[in-house]
Amino acid sequence: MEKLVKPMSGFLALLLAILSFAAGIILFIYGAGQVLLVIGGFICMIIFIFLMKGLMVISPNHSRVLNFFGKYIASVKDNGLFFVNPLYSTQRISLRLNNLQGQILKVNDKMGNPIEIGAVIVWQVGDTYKAAYEVQDYEGYVKIQSEAAVRMLTGSFAYDNLEDEHASITLREGGHQVNEILEKELSDRLAPAGIKIIEARISHLAYASEIAGAMLQRQQATAIVAARAKIVEGAVGMVEMALQRLSERNVVELDDERKAAMVSNLMVVLCGEKAASPVVNAGTLYQ
Repeated sequence: MEKLVKPMSGFLALLLAILSFAAGIILFIYGAGQVLLVIGGFICMIIFIFLMKGLMVISPNHSRVLNFFGKYIASVKDNGLFFVNPLYSTQRISLRLNNLQGQILKVNDKMGNPIEIGAVIVWQVGDTYKAAYEVQDYEGYVKIQSEAAVRMLTGSFAYDNLEDEHASITLREGGHQVNEILEKELSDRLAPAGIKIIEARISHLAYASEIAGAMLQRQQATAIVAARAKIVEGAVGMVEMALQRLSERNVVELDDERKAAMVSNLMVVLCGEKAASPVVNAGTLYQ
């Protein structure tokens, strides 16, 4: 478990180190041939090295993990000049935000269709103890687990509603919901490494090249069928309204055969892709 500590300021130790170094130089210069002064100079140099070894500078959004002969002591997240036990070993861990632009993966979706998908992930170290000791390499761990999370997400949902008409969430239309699911999956997978997910978004989504053409034709066909259904629905309503108005106003009396011919002509005019060319009938419907 992470333990935070704020060490003593390092400015006093730095001042003492400078004085020790200066004293050692003076003793070496003026103590030539005098054993006690030379020994004093060596002692001053040892004190200087000891004090300098304990000094550490921590920049903003950085931290140090302190270890004493294999035992975790604490983590320092404050920035500035500090002095710690010179026998501590320290590990630098950045607390800055990191962007991970995942590579574009080719994965099968829920319906088995091969698709290309990529994600952008913003993350940072939240627990320095876990990042330092729970995993071998926390940056590599983030990359591998992020790819696994994207693969899991892709296999859980269909690309769109063409394959699964009853799907409440699809990769193409899920938007915010899909991103939330990805963020949760990443948070669960990266928690052992002390990684905090700030944001995760799908950055690339497309059918794989081998089926892209077929899926495009299918989408176009679906759109055409939907448009045709709408046109027919509107045309039927207009024909019904025309017959009703003619009947109400007694404009003309139509028997069943004439109504059928009129309906046929109106449907051709209303549903045709091109403008209808009128044909003048000089006779009657029955001749």
